[in-house]
Amino acid sequence: MAKDPLKIAAGELGSTEQPANSNRTKYGAWYGWNGVAWCMIFVQWCFATAGLPLPFKTASCSELLAWYRKNHPECIVTQPKPRDIIIYNFGHTGIVESATAGTITAIEGNTSAGDSGSQSNGGGVFRRTRGKKLVTAYIRPFNNYSFEEDDMTQEVFNEMFKSAMDSYRKDLRDNDCGSWSEEARQFAISSGLFAGSGTAPDGQPNFMWEDLLTREQAAQLFYRFAKQFGAV
Repeated sequence: MAKDPLKIAAGELGSTEQPANSNRTKYGAWYGWNGVAWCMIFVQWCFATAGLPLPFKTASCSELLAWYRKNHPECIVTQPKPRDIIIYNFGHTGIVESATAGTITAIEGNTSAGDSGSQSNGGGVFRRTRGKKLVTAYIRPFNNYSFEEDDMTQEVFNEMFKSAMDSYRKDLRDNDCGSWSEEARQFAISSGLFAGSGTAPDGQPNFMWEDLLTREQAAQLFYRFAKQFGAV
């Protein structure tokens, strides 16, 4: 039975080039072509290590996509799922971990930990969340297959939950809301009950109307209301 390529990819998080800025990695050594851009090599390594080698071995994102389009177009999908291979429009790739309406979280090789470094030649394996507008295609190389089960530890669950919640909350930073609440929202803003947190993508105060409300936030809300209207 095959292992899970996504779990294998997650186990490589934080792995970097040795020495730095050399493009030299254990993935390149495995491939037999070291010292070159290795984002696709990393994807190939993960699937091969899982016992599911891709049917076309290449270090090129565009070549892999072209091969699937010619030989297995049914593997090019529109709705991403975990373990799909993502091809970005800036010559980069990764393995899908999760998706929201507007973003994709993937584990990628040869990228940077943050937005300030190179995204397609960054030197390490990192989890990245990007907008779907950057995606050229999703490839689902295998379907309906099972994996060896690993014990779910609390640490692994916490990391997965944190990643999912970070993606969920990032997708809410657009002030999107229903028209039914407009009058109440305007009251909350004009009375000073809600001040927003940071700014939305359009530069307006970010209220994240559809986000969760903690007990601490509810207490602060009630206090502001009472103070505003002279109850305290």
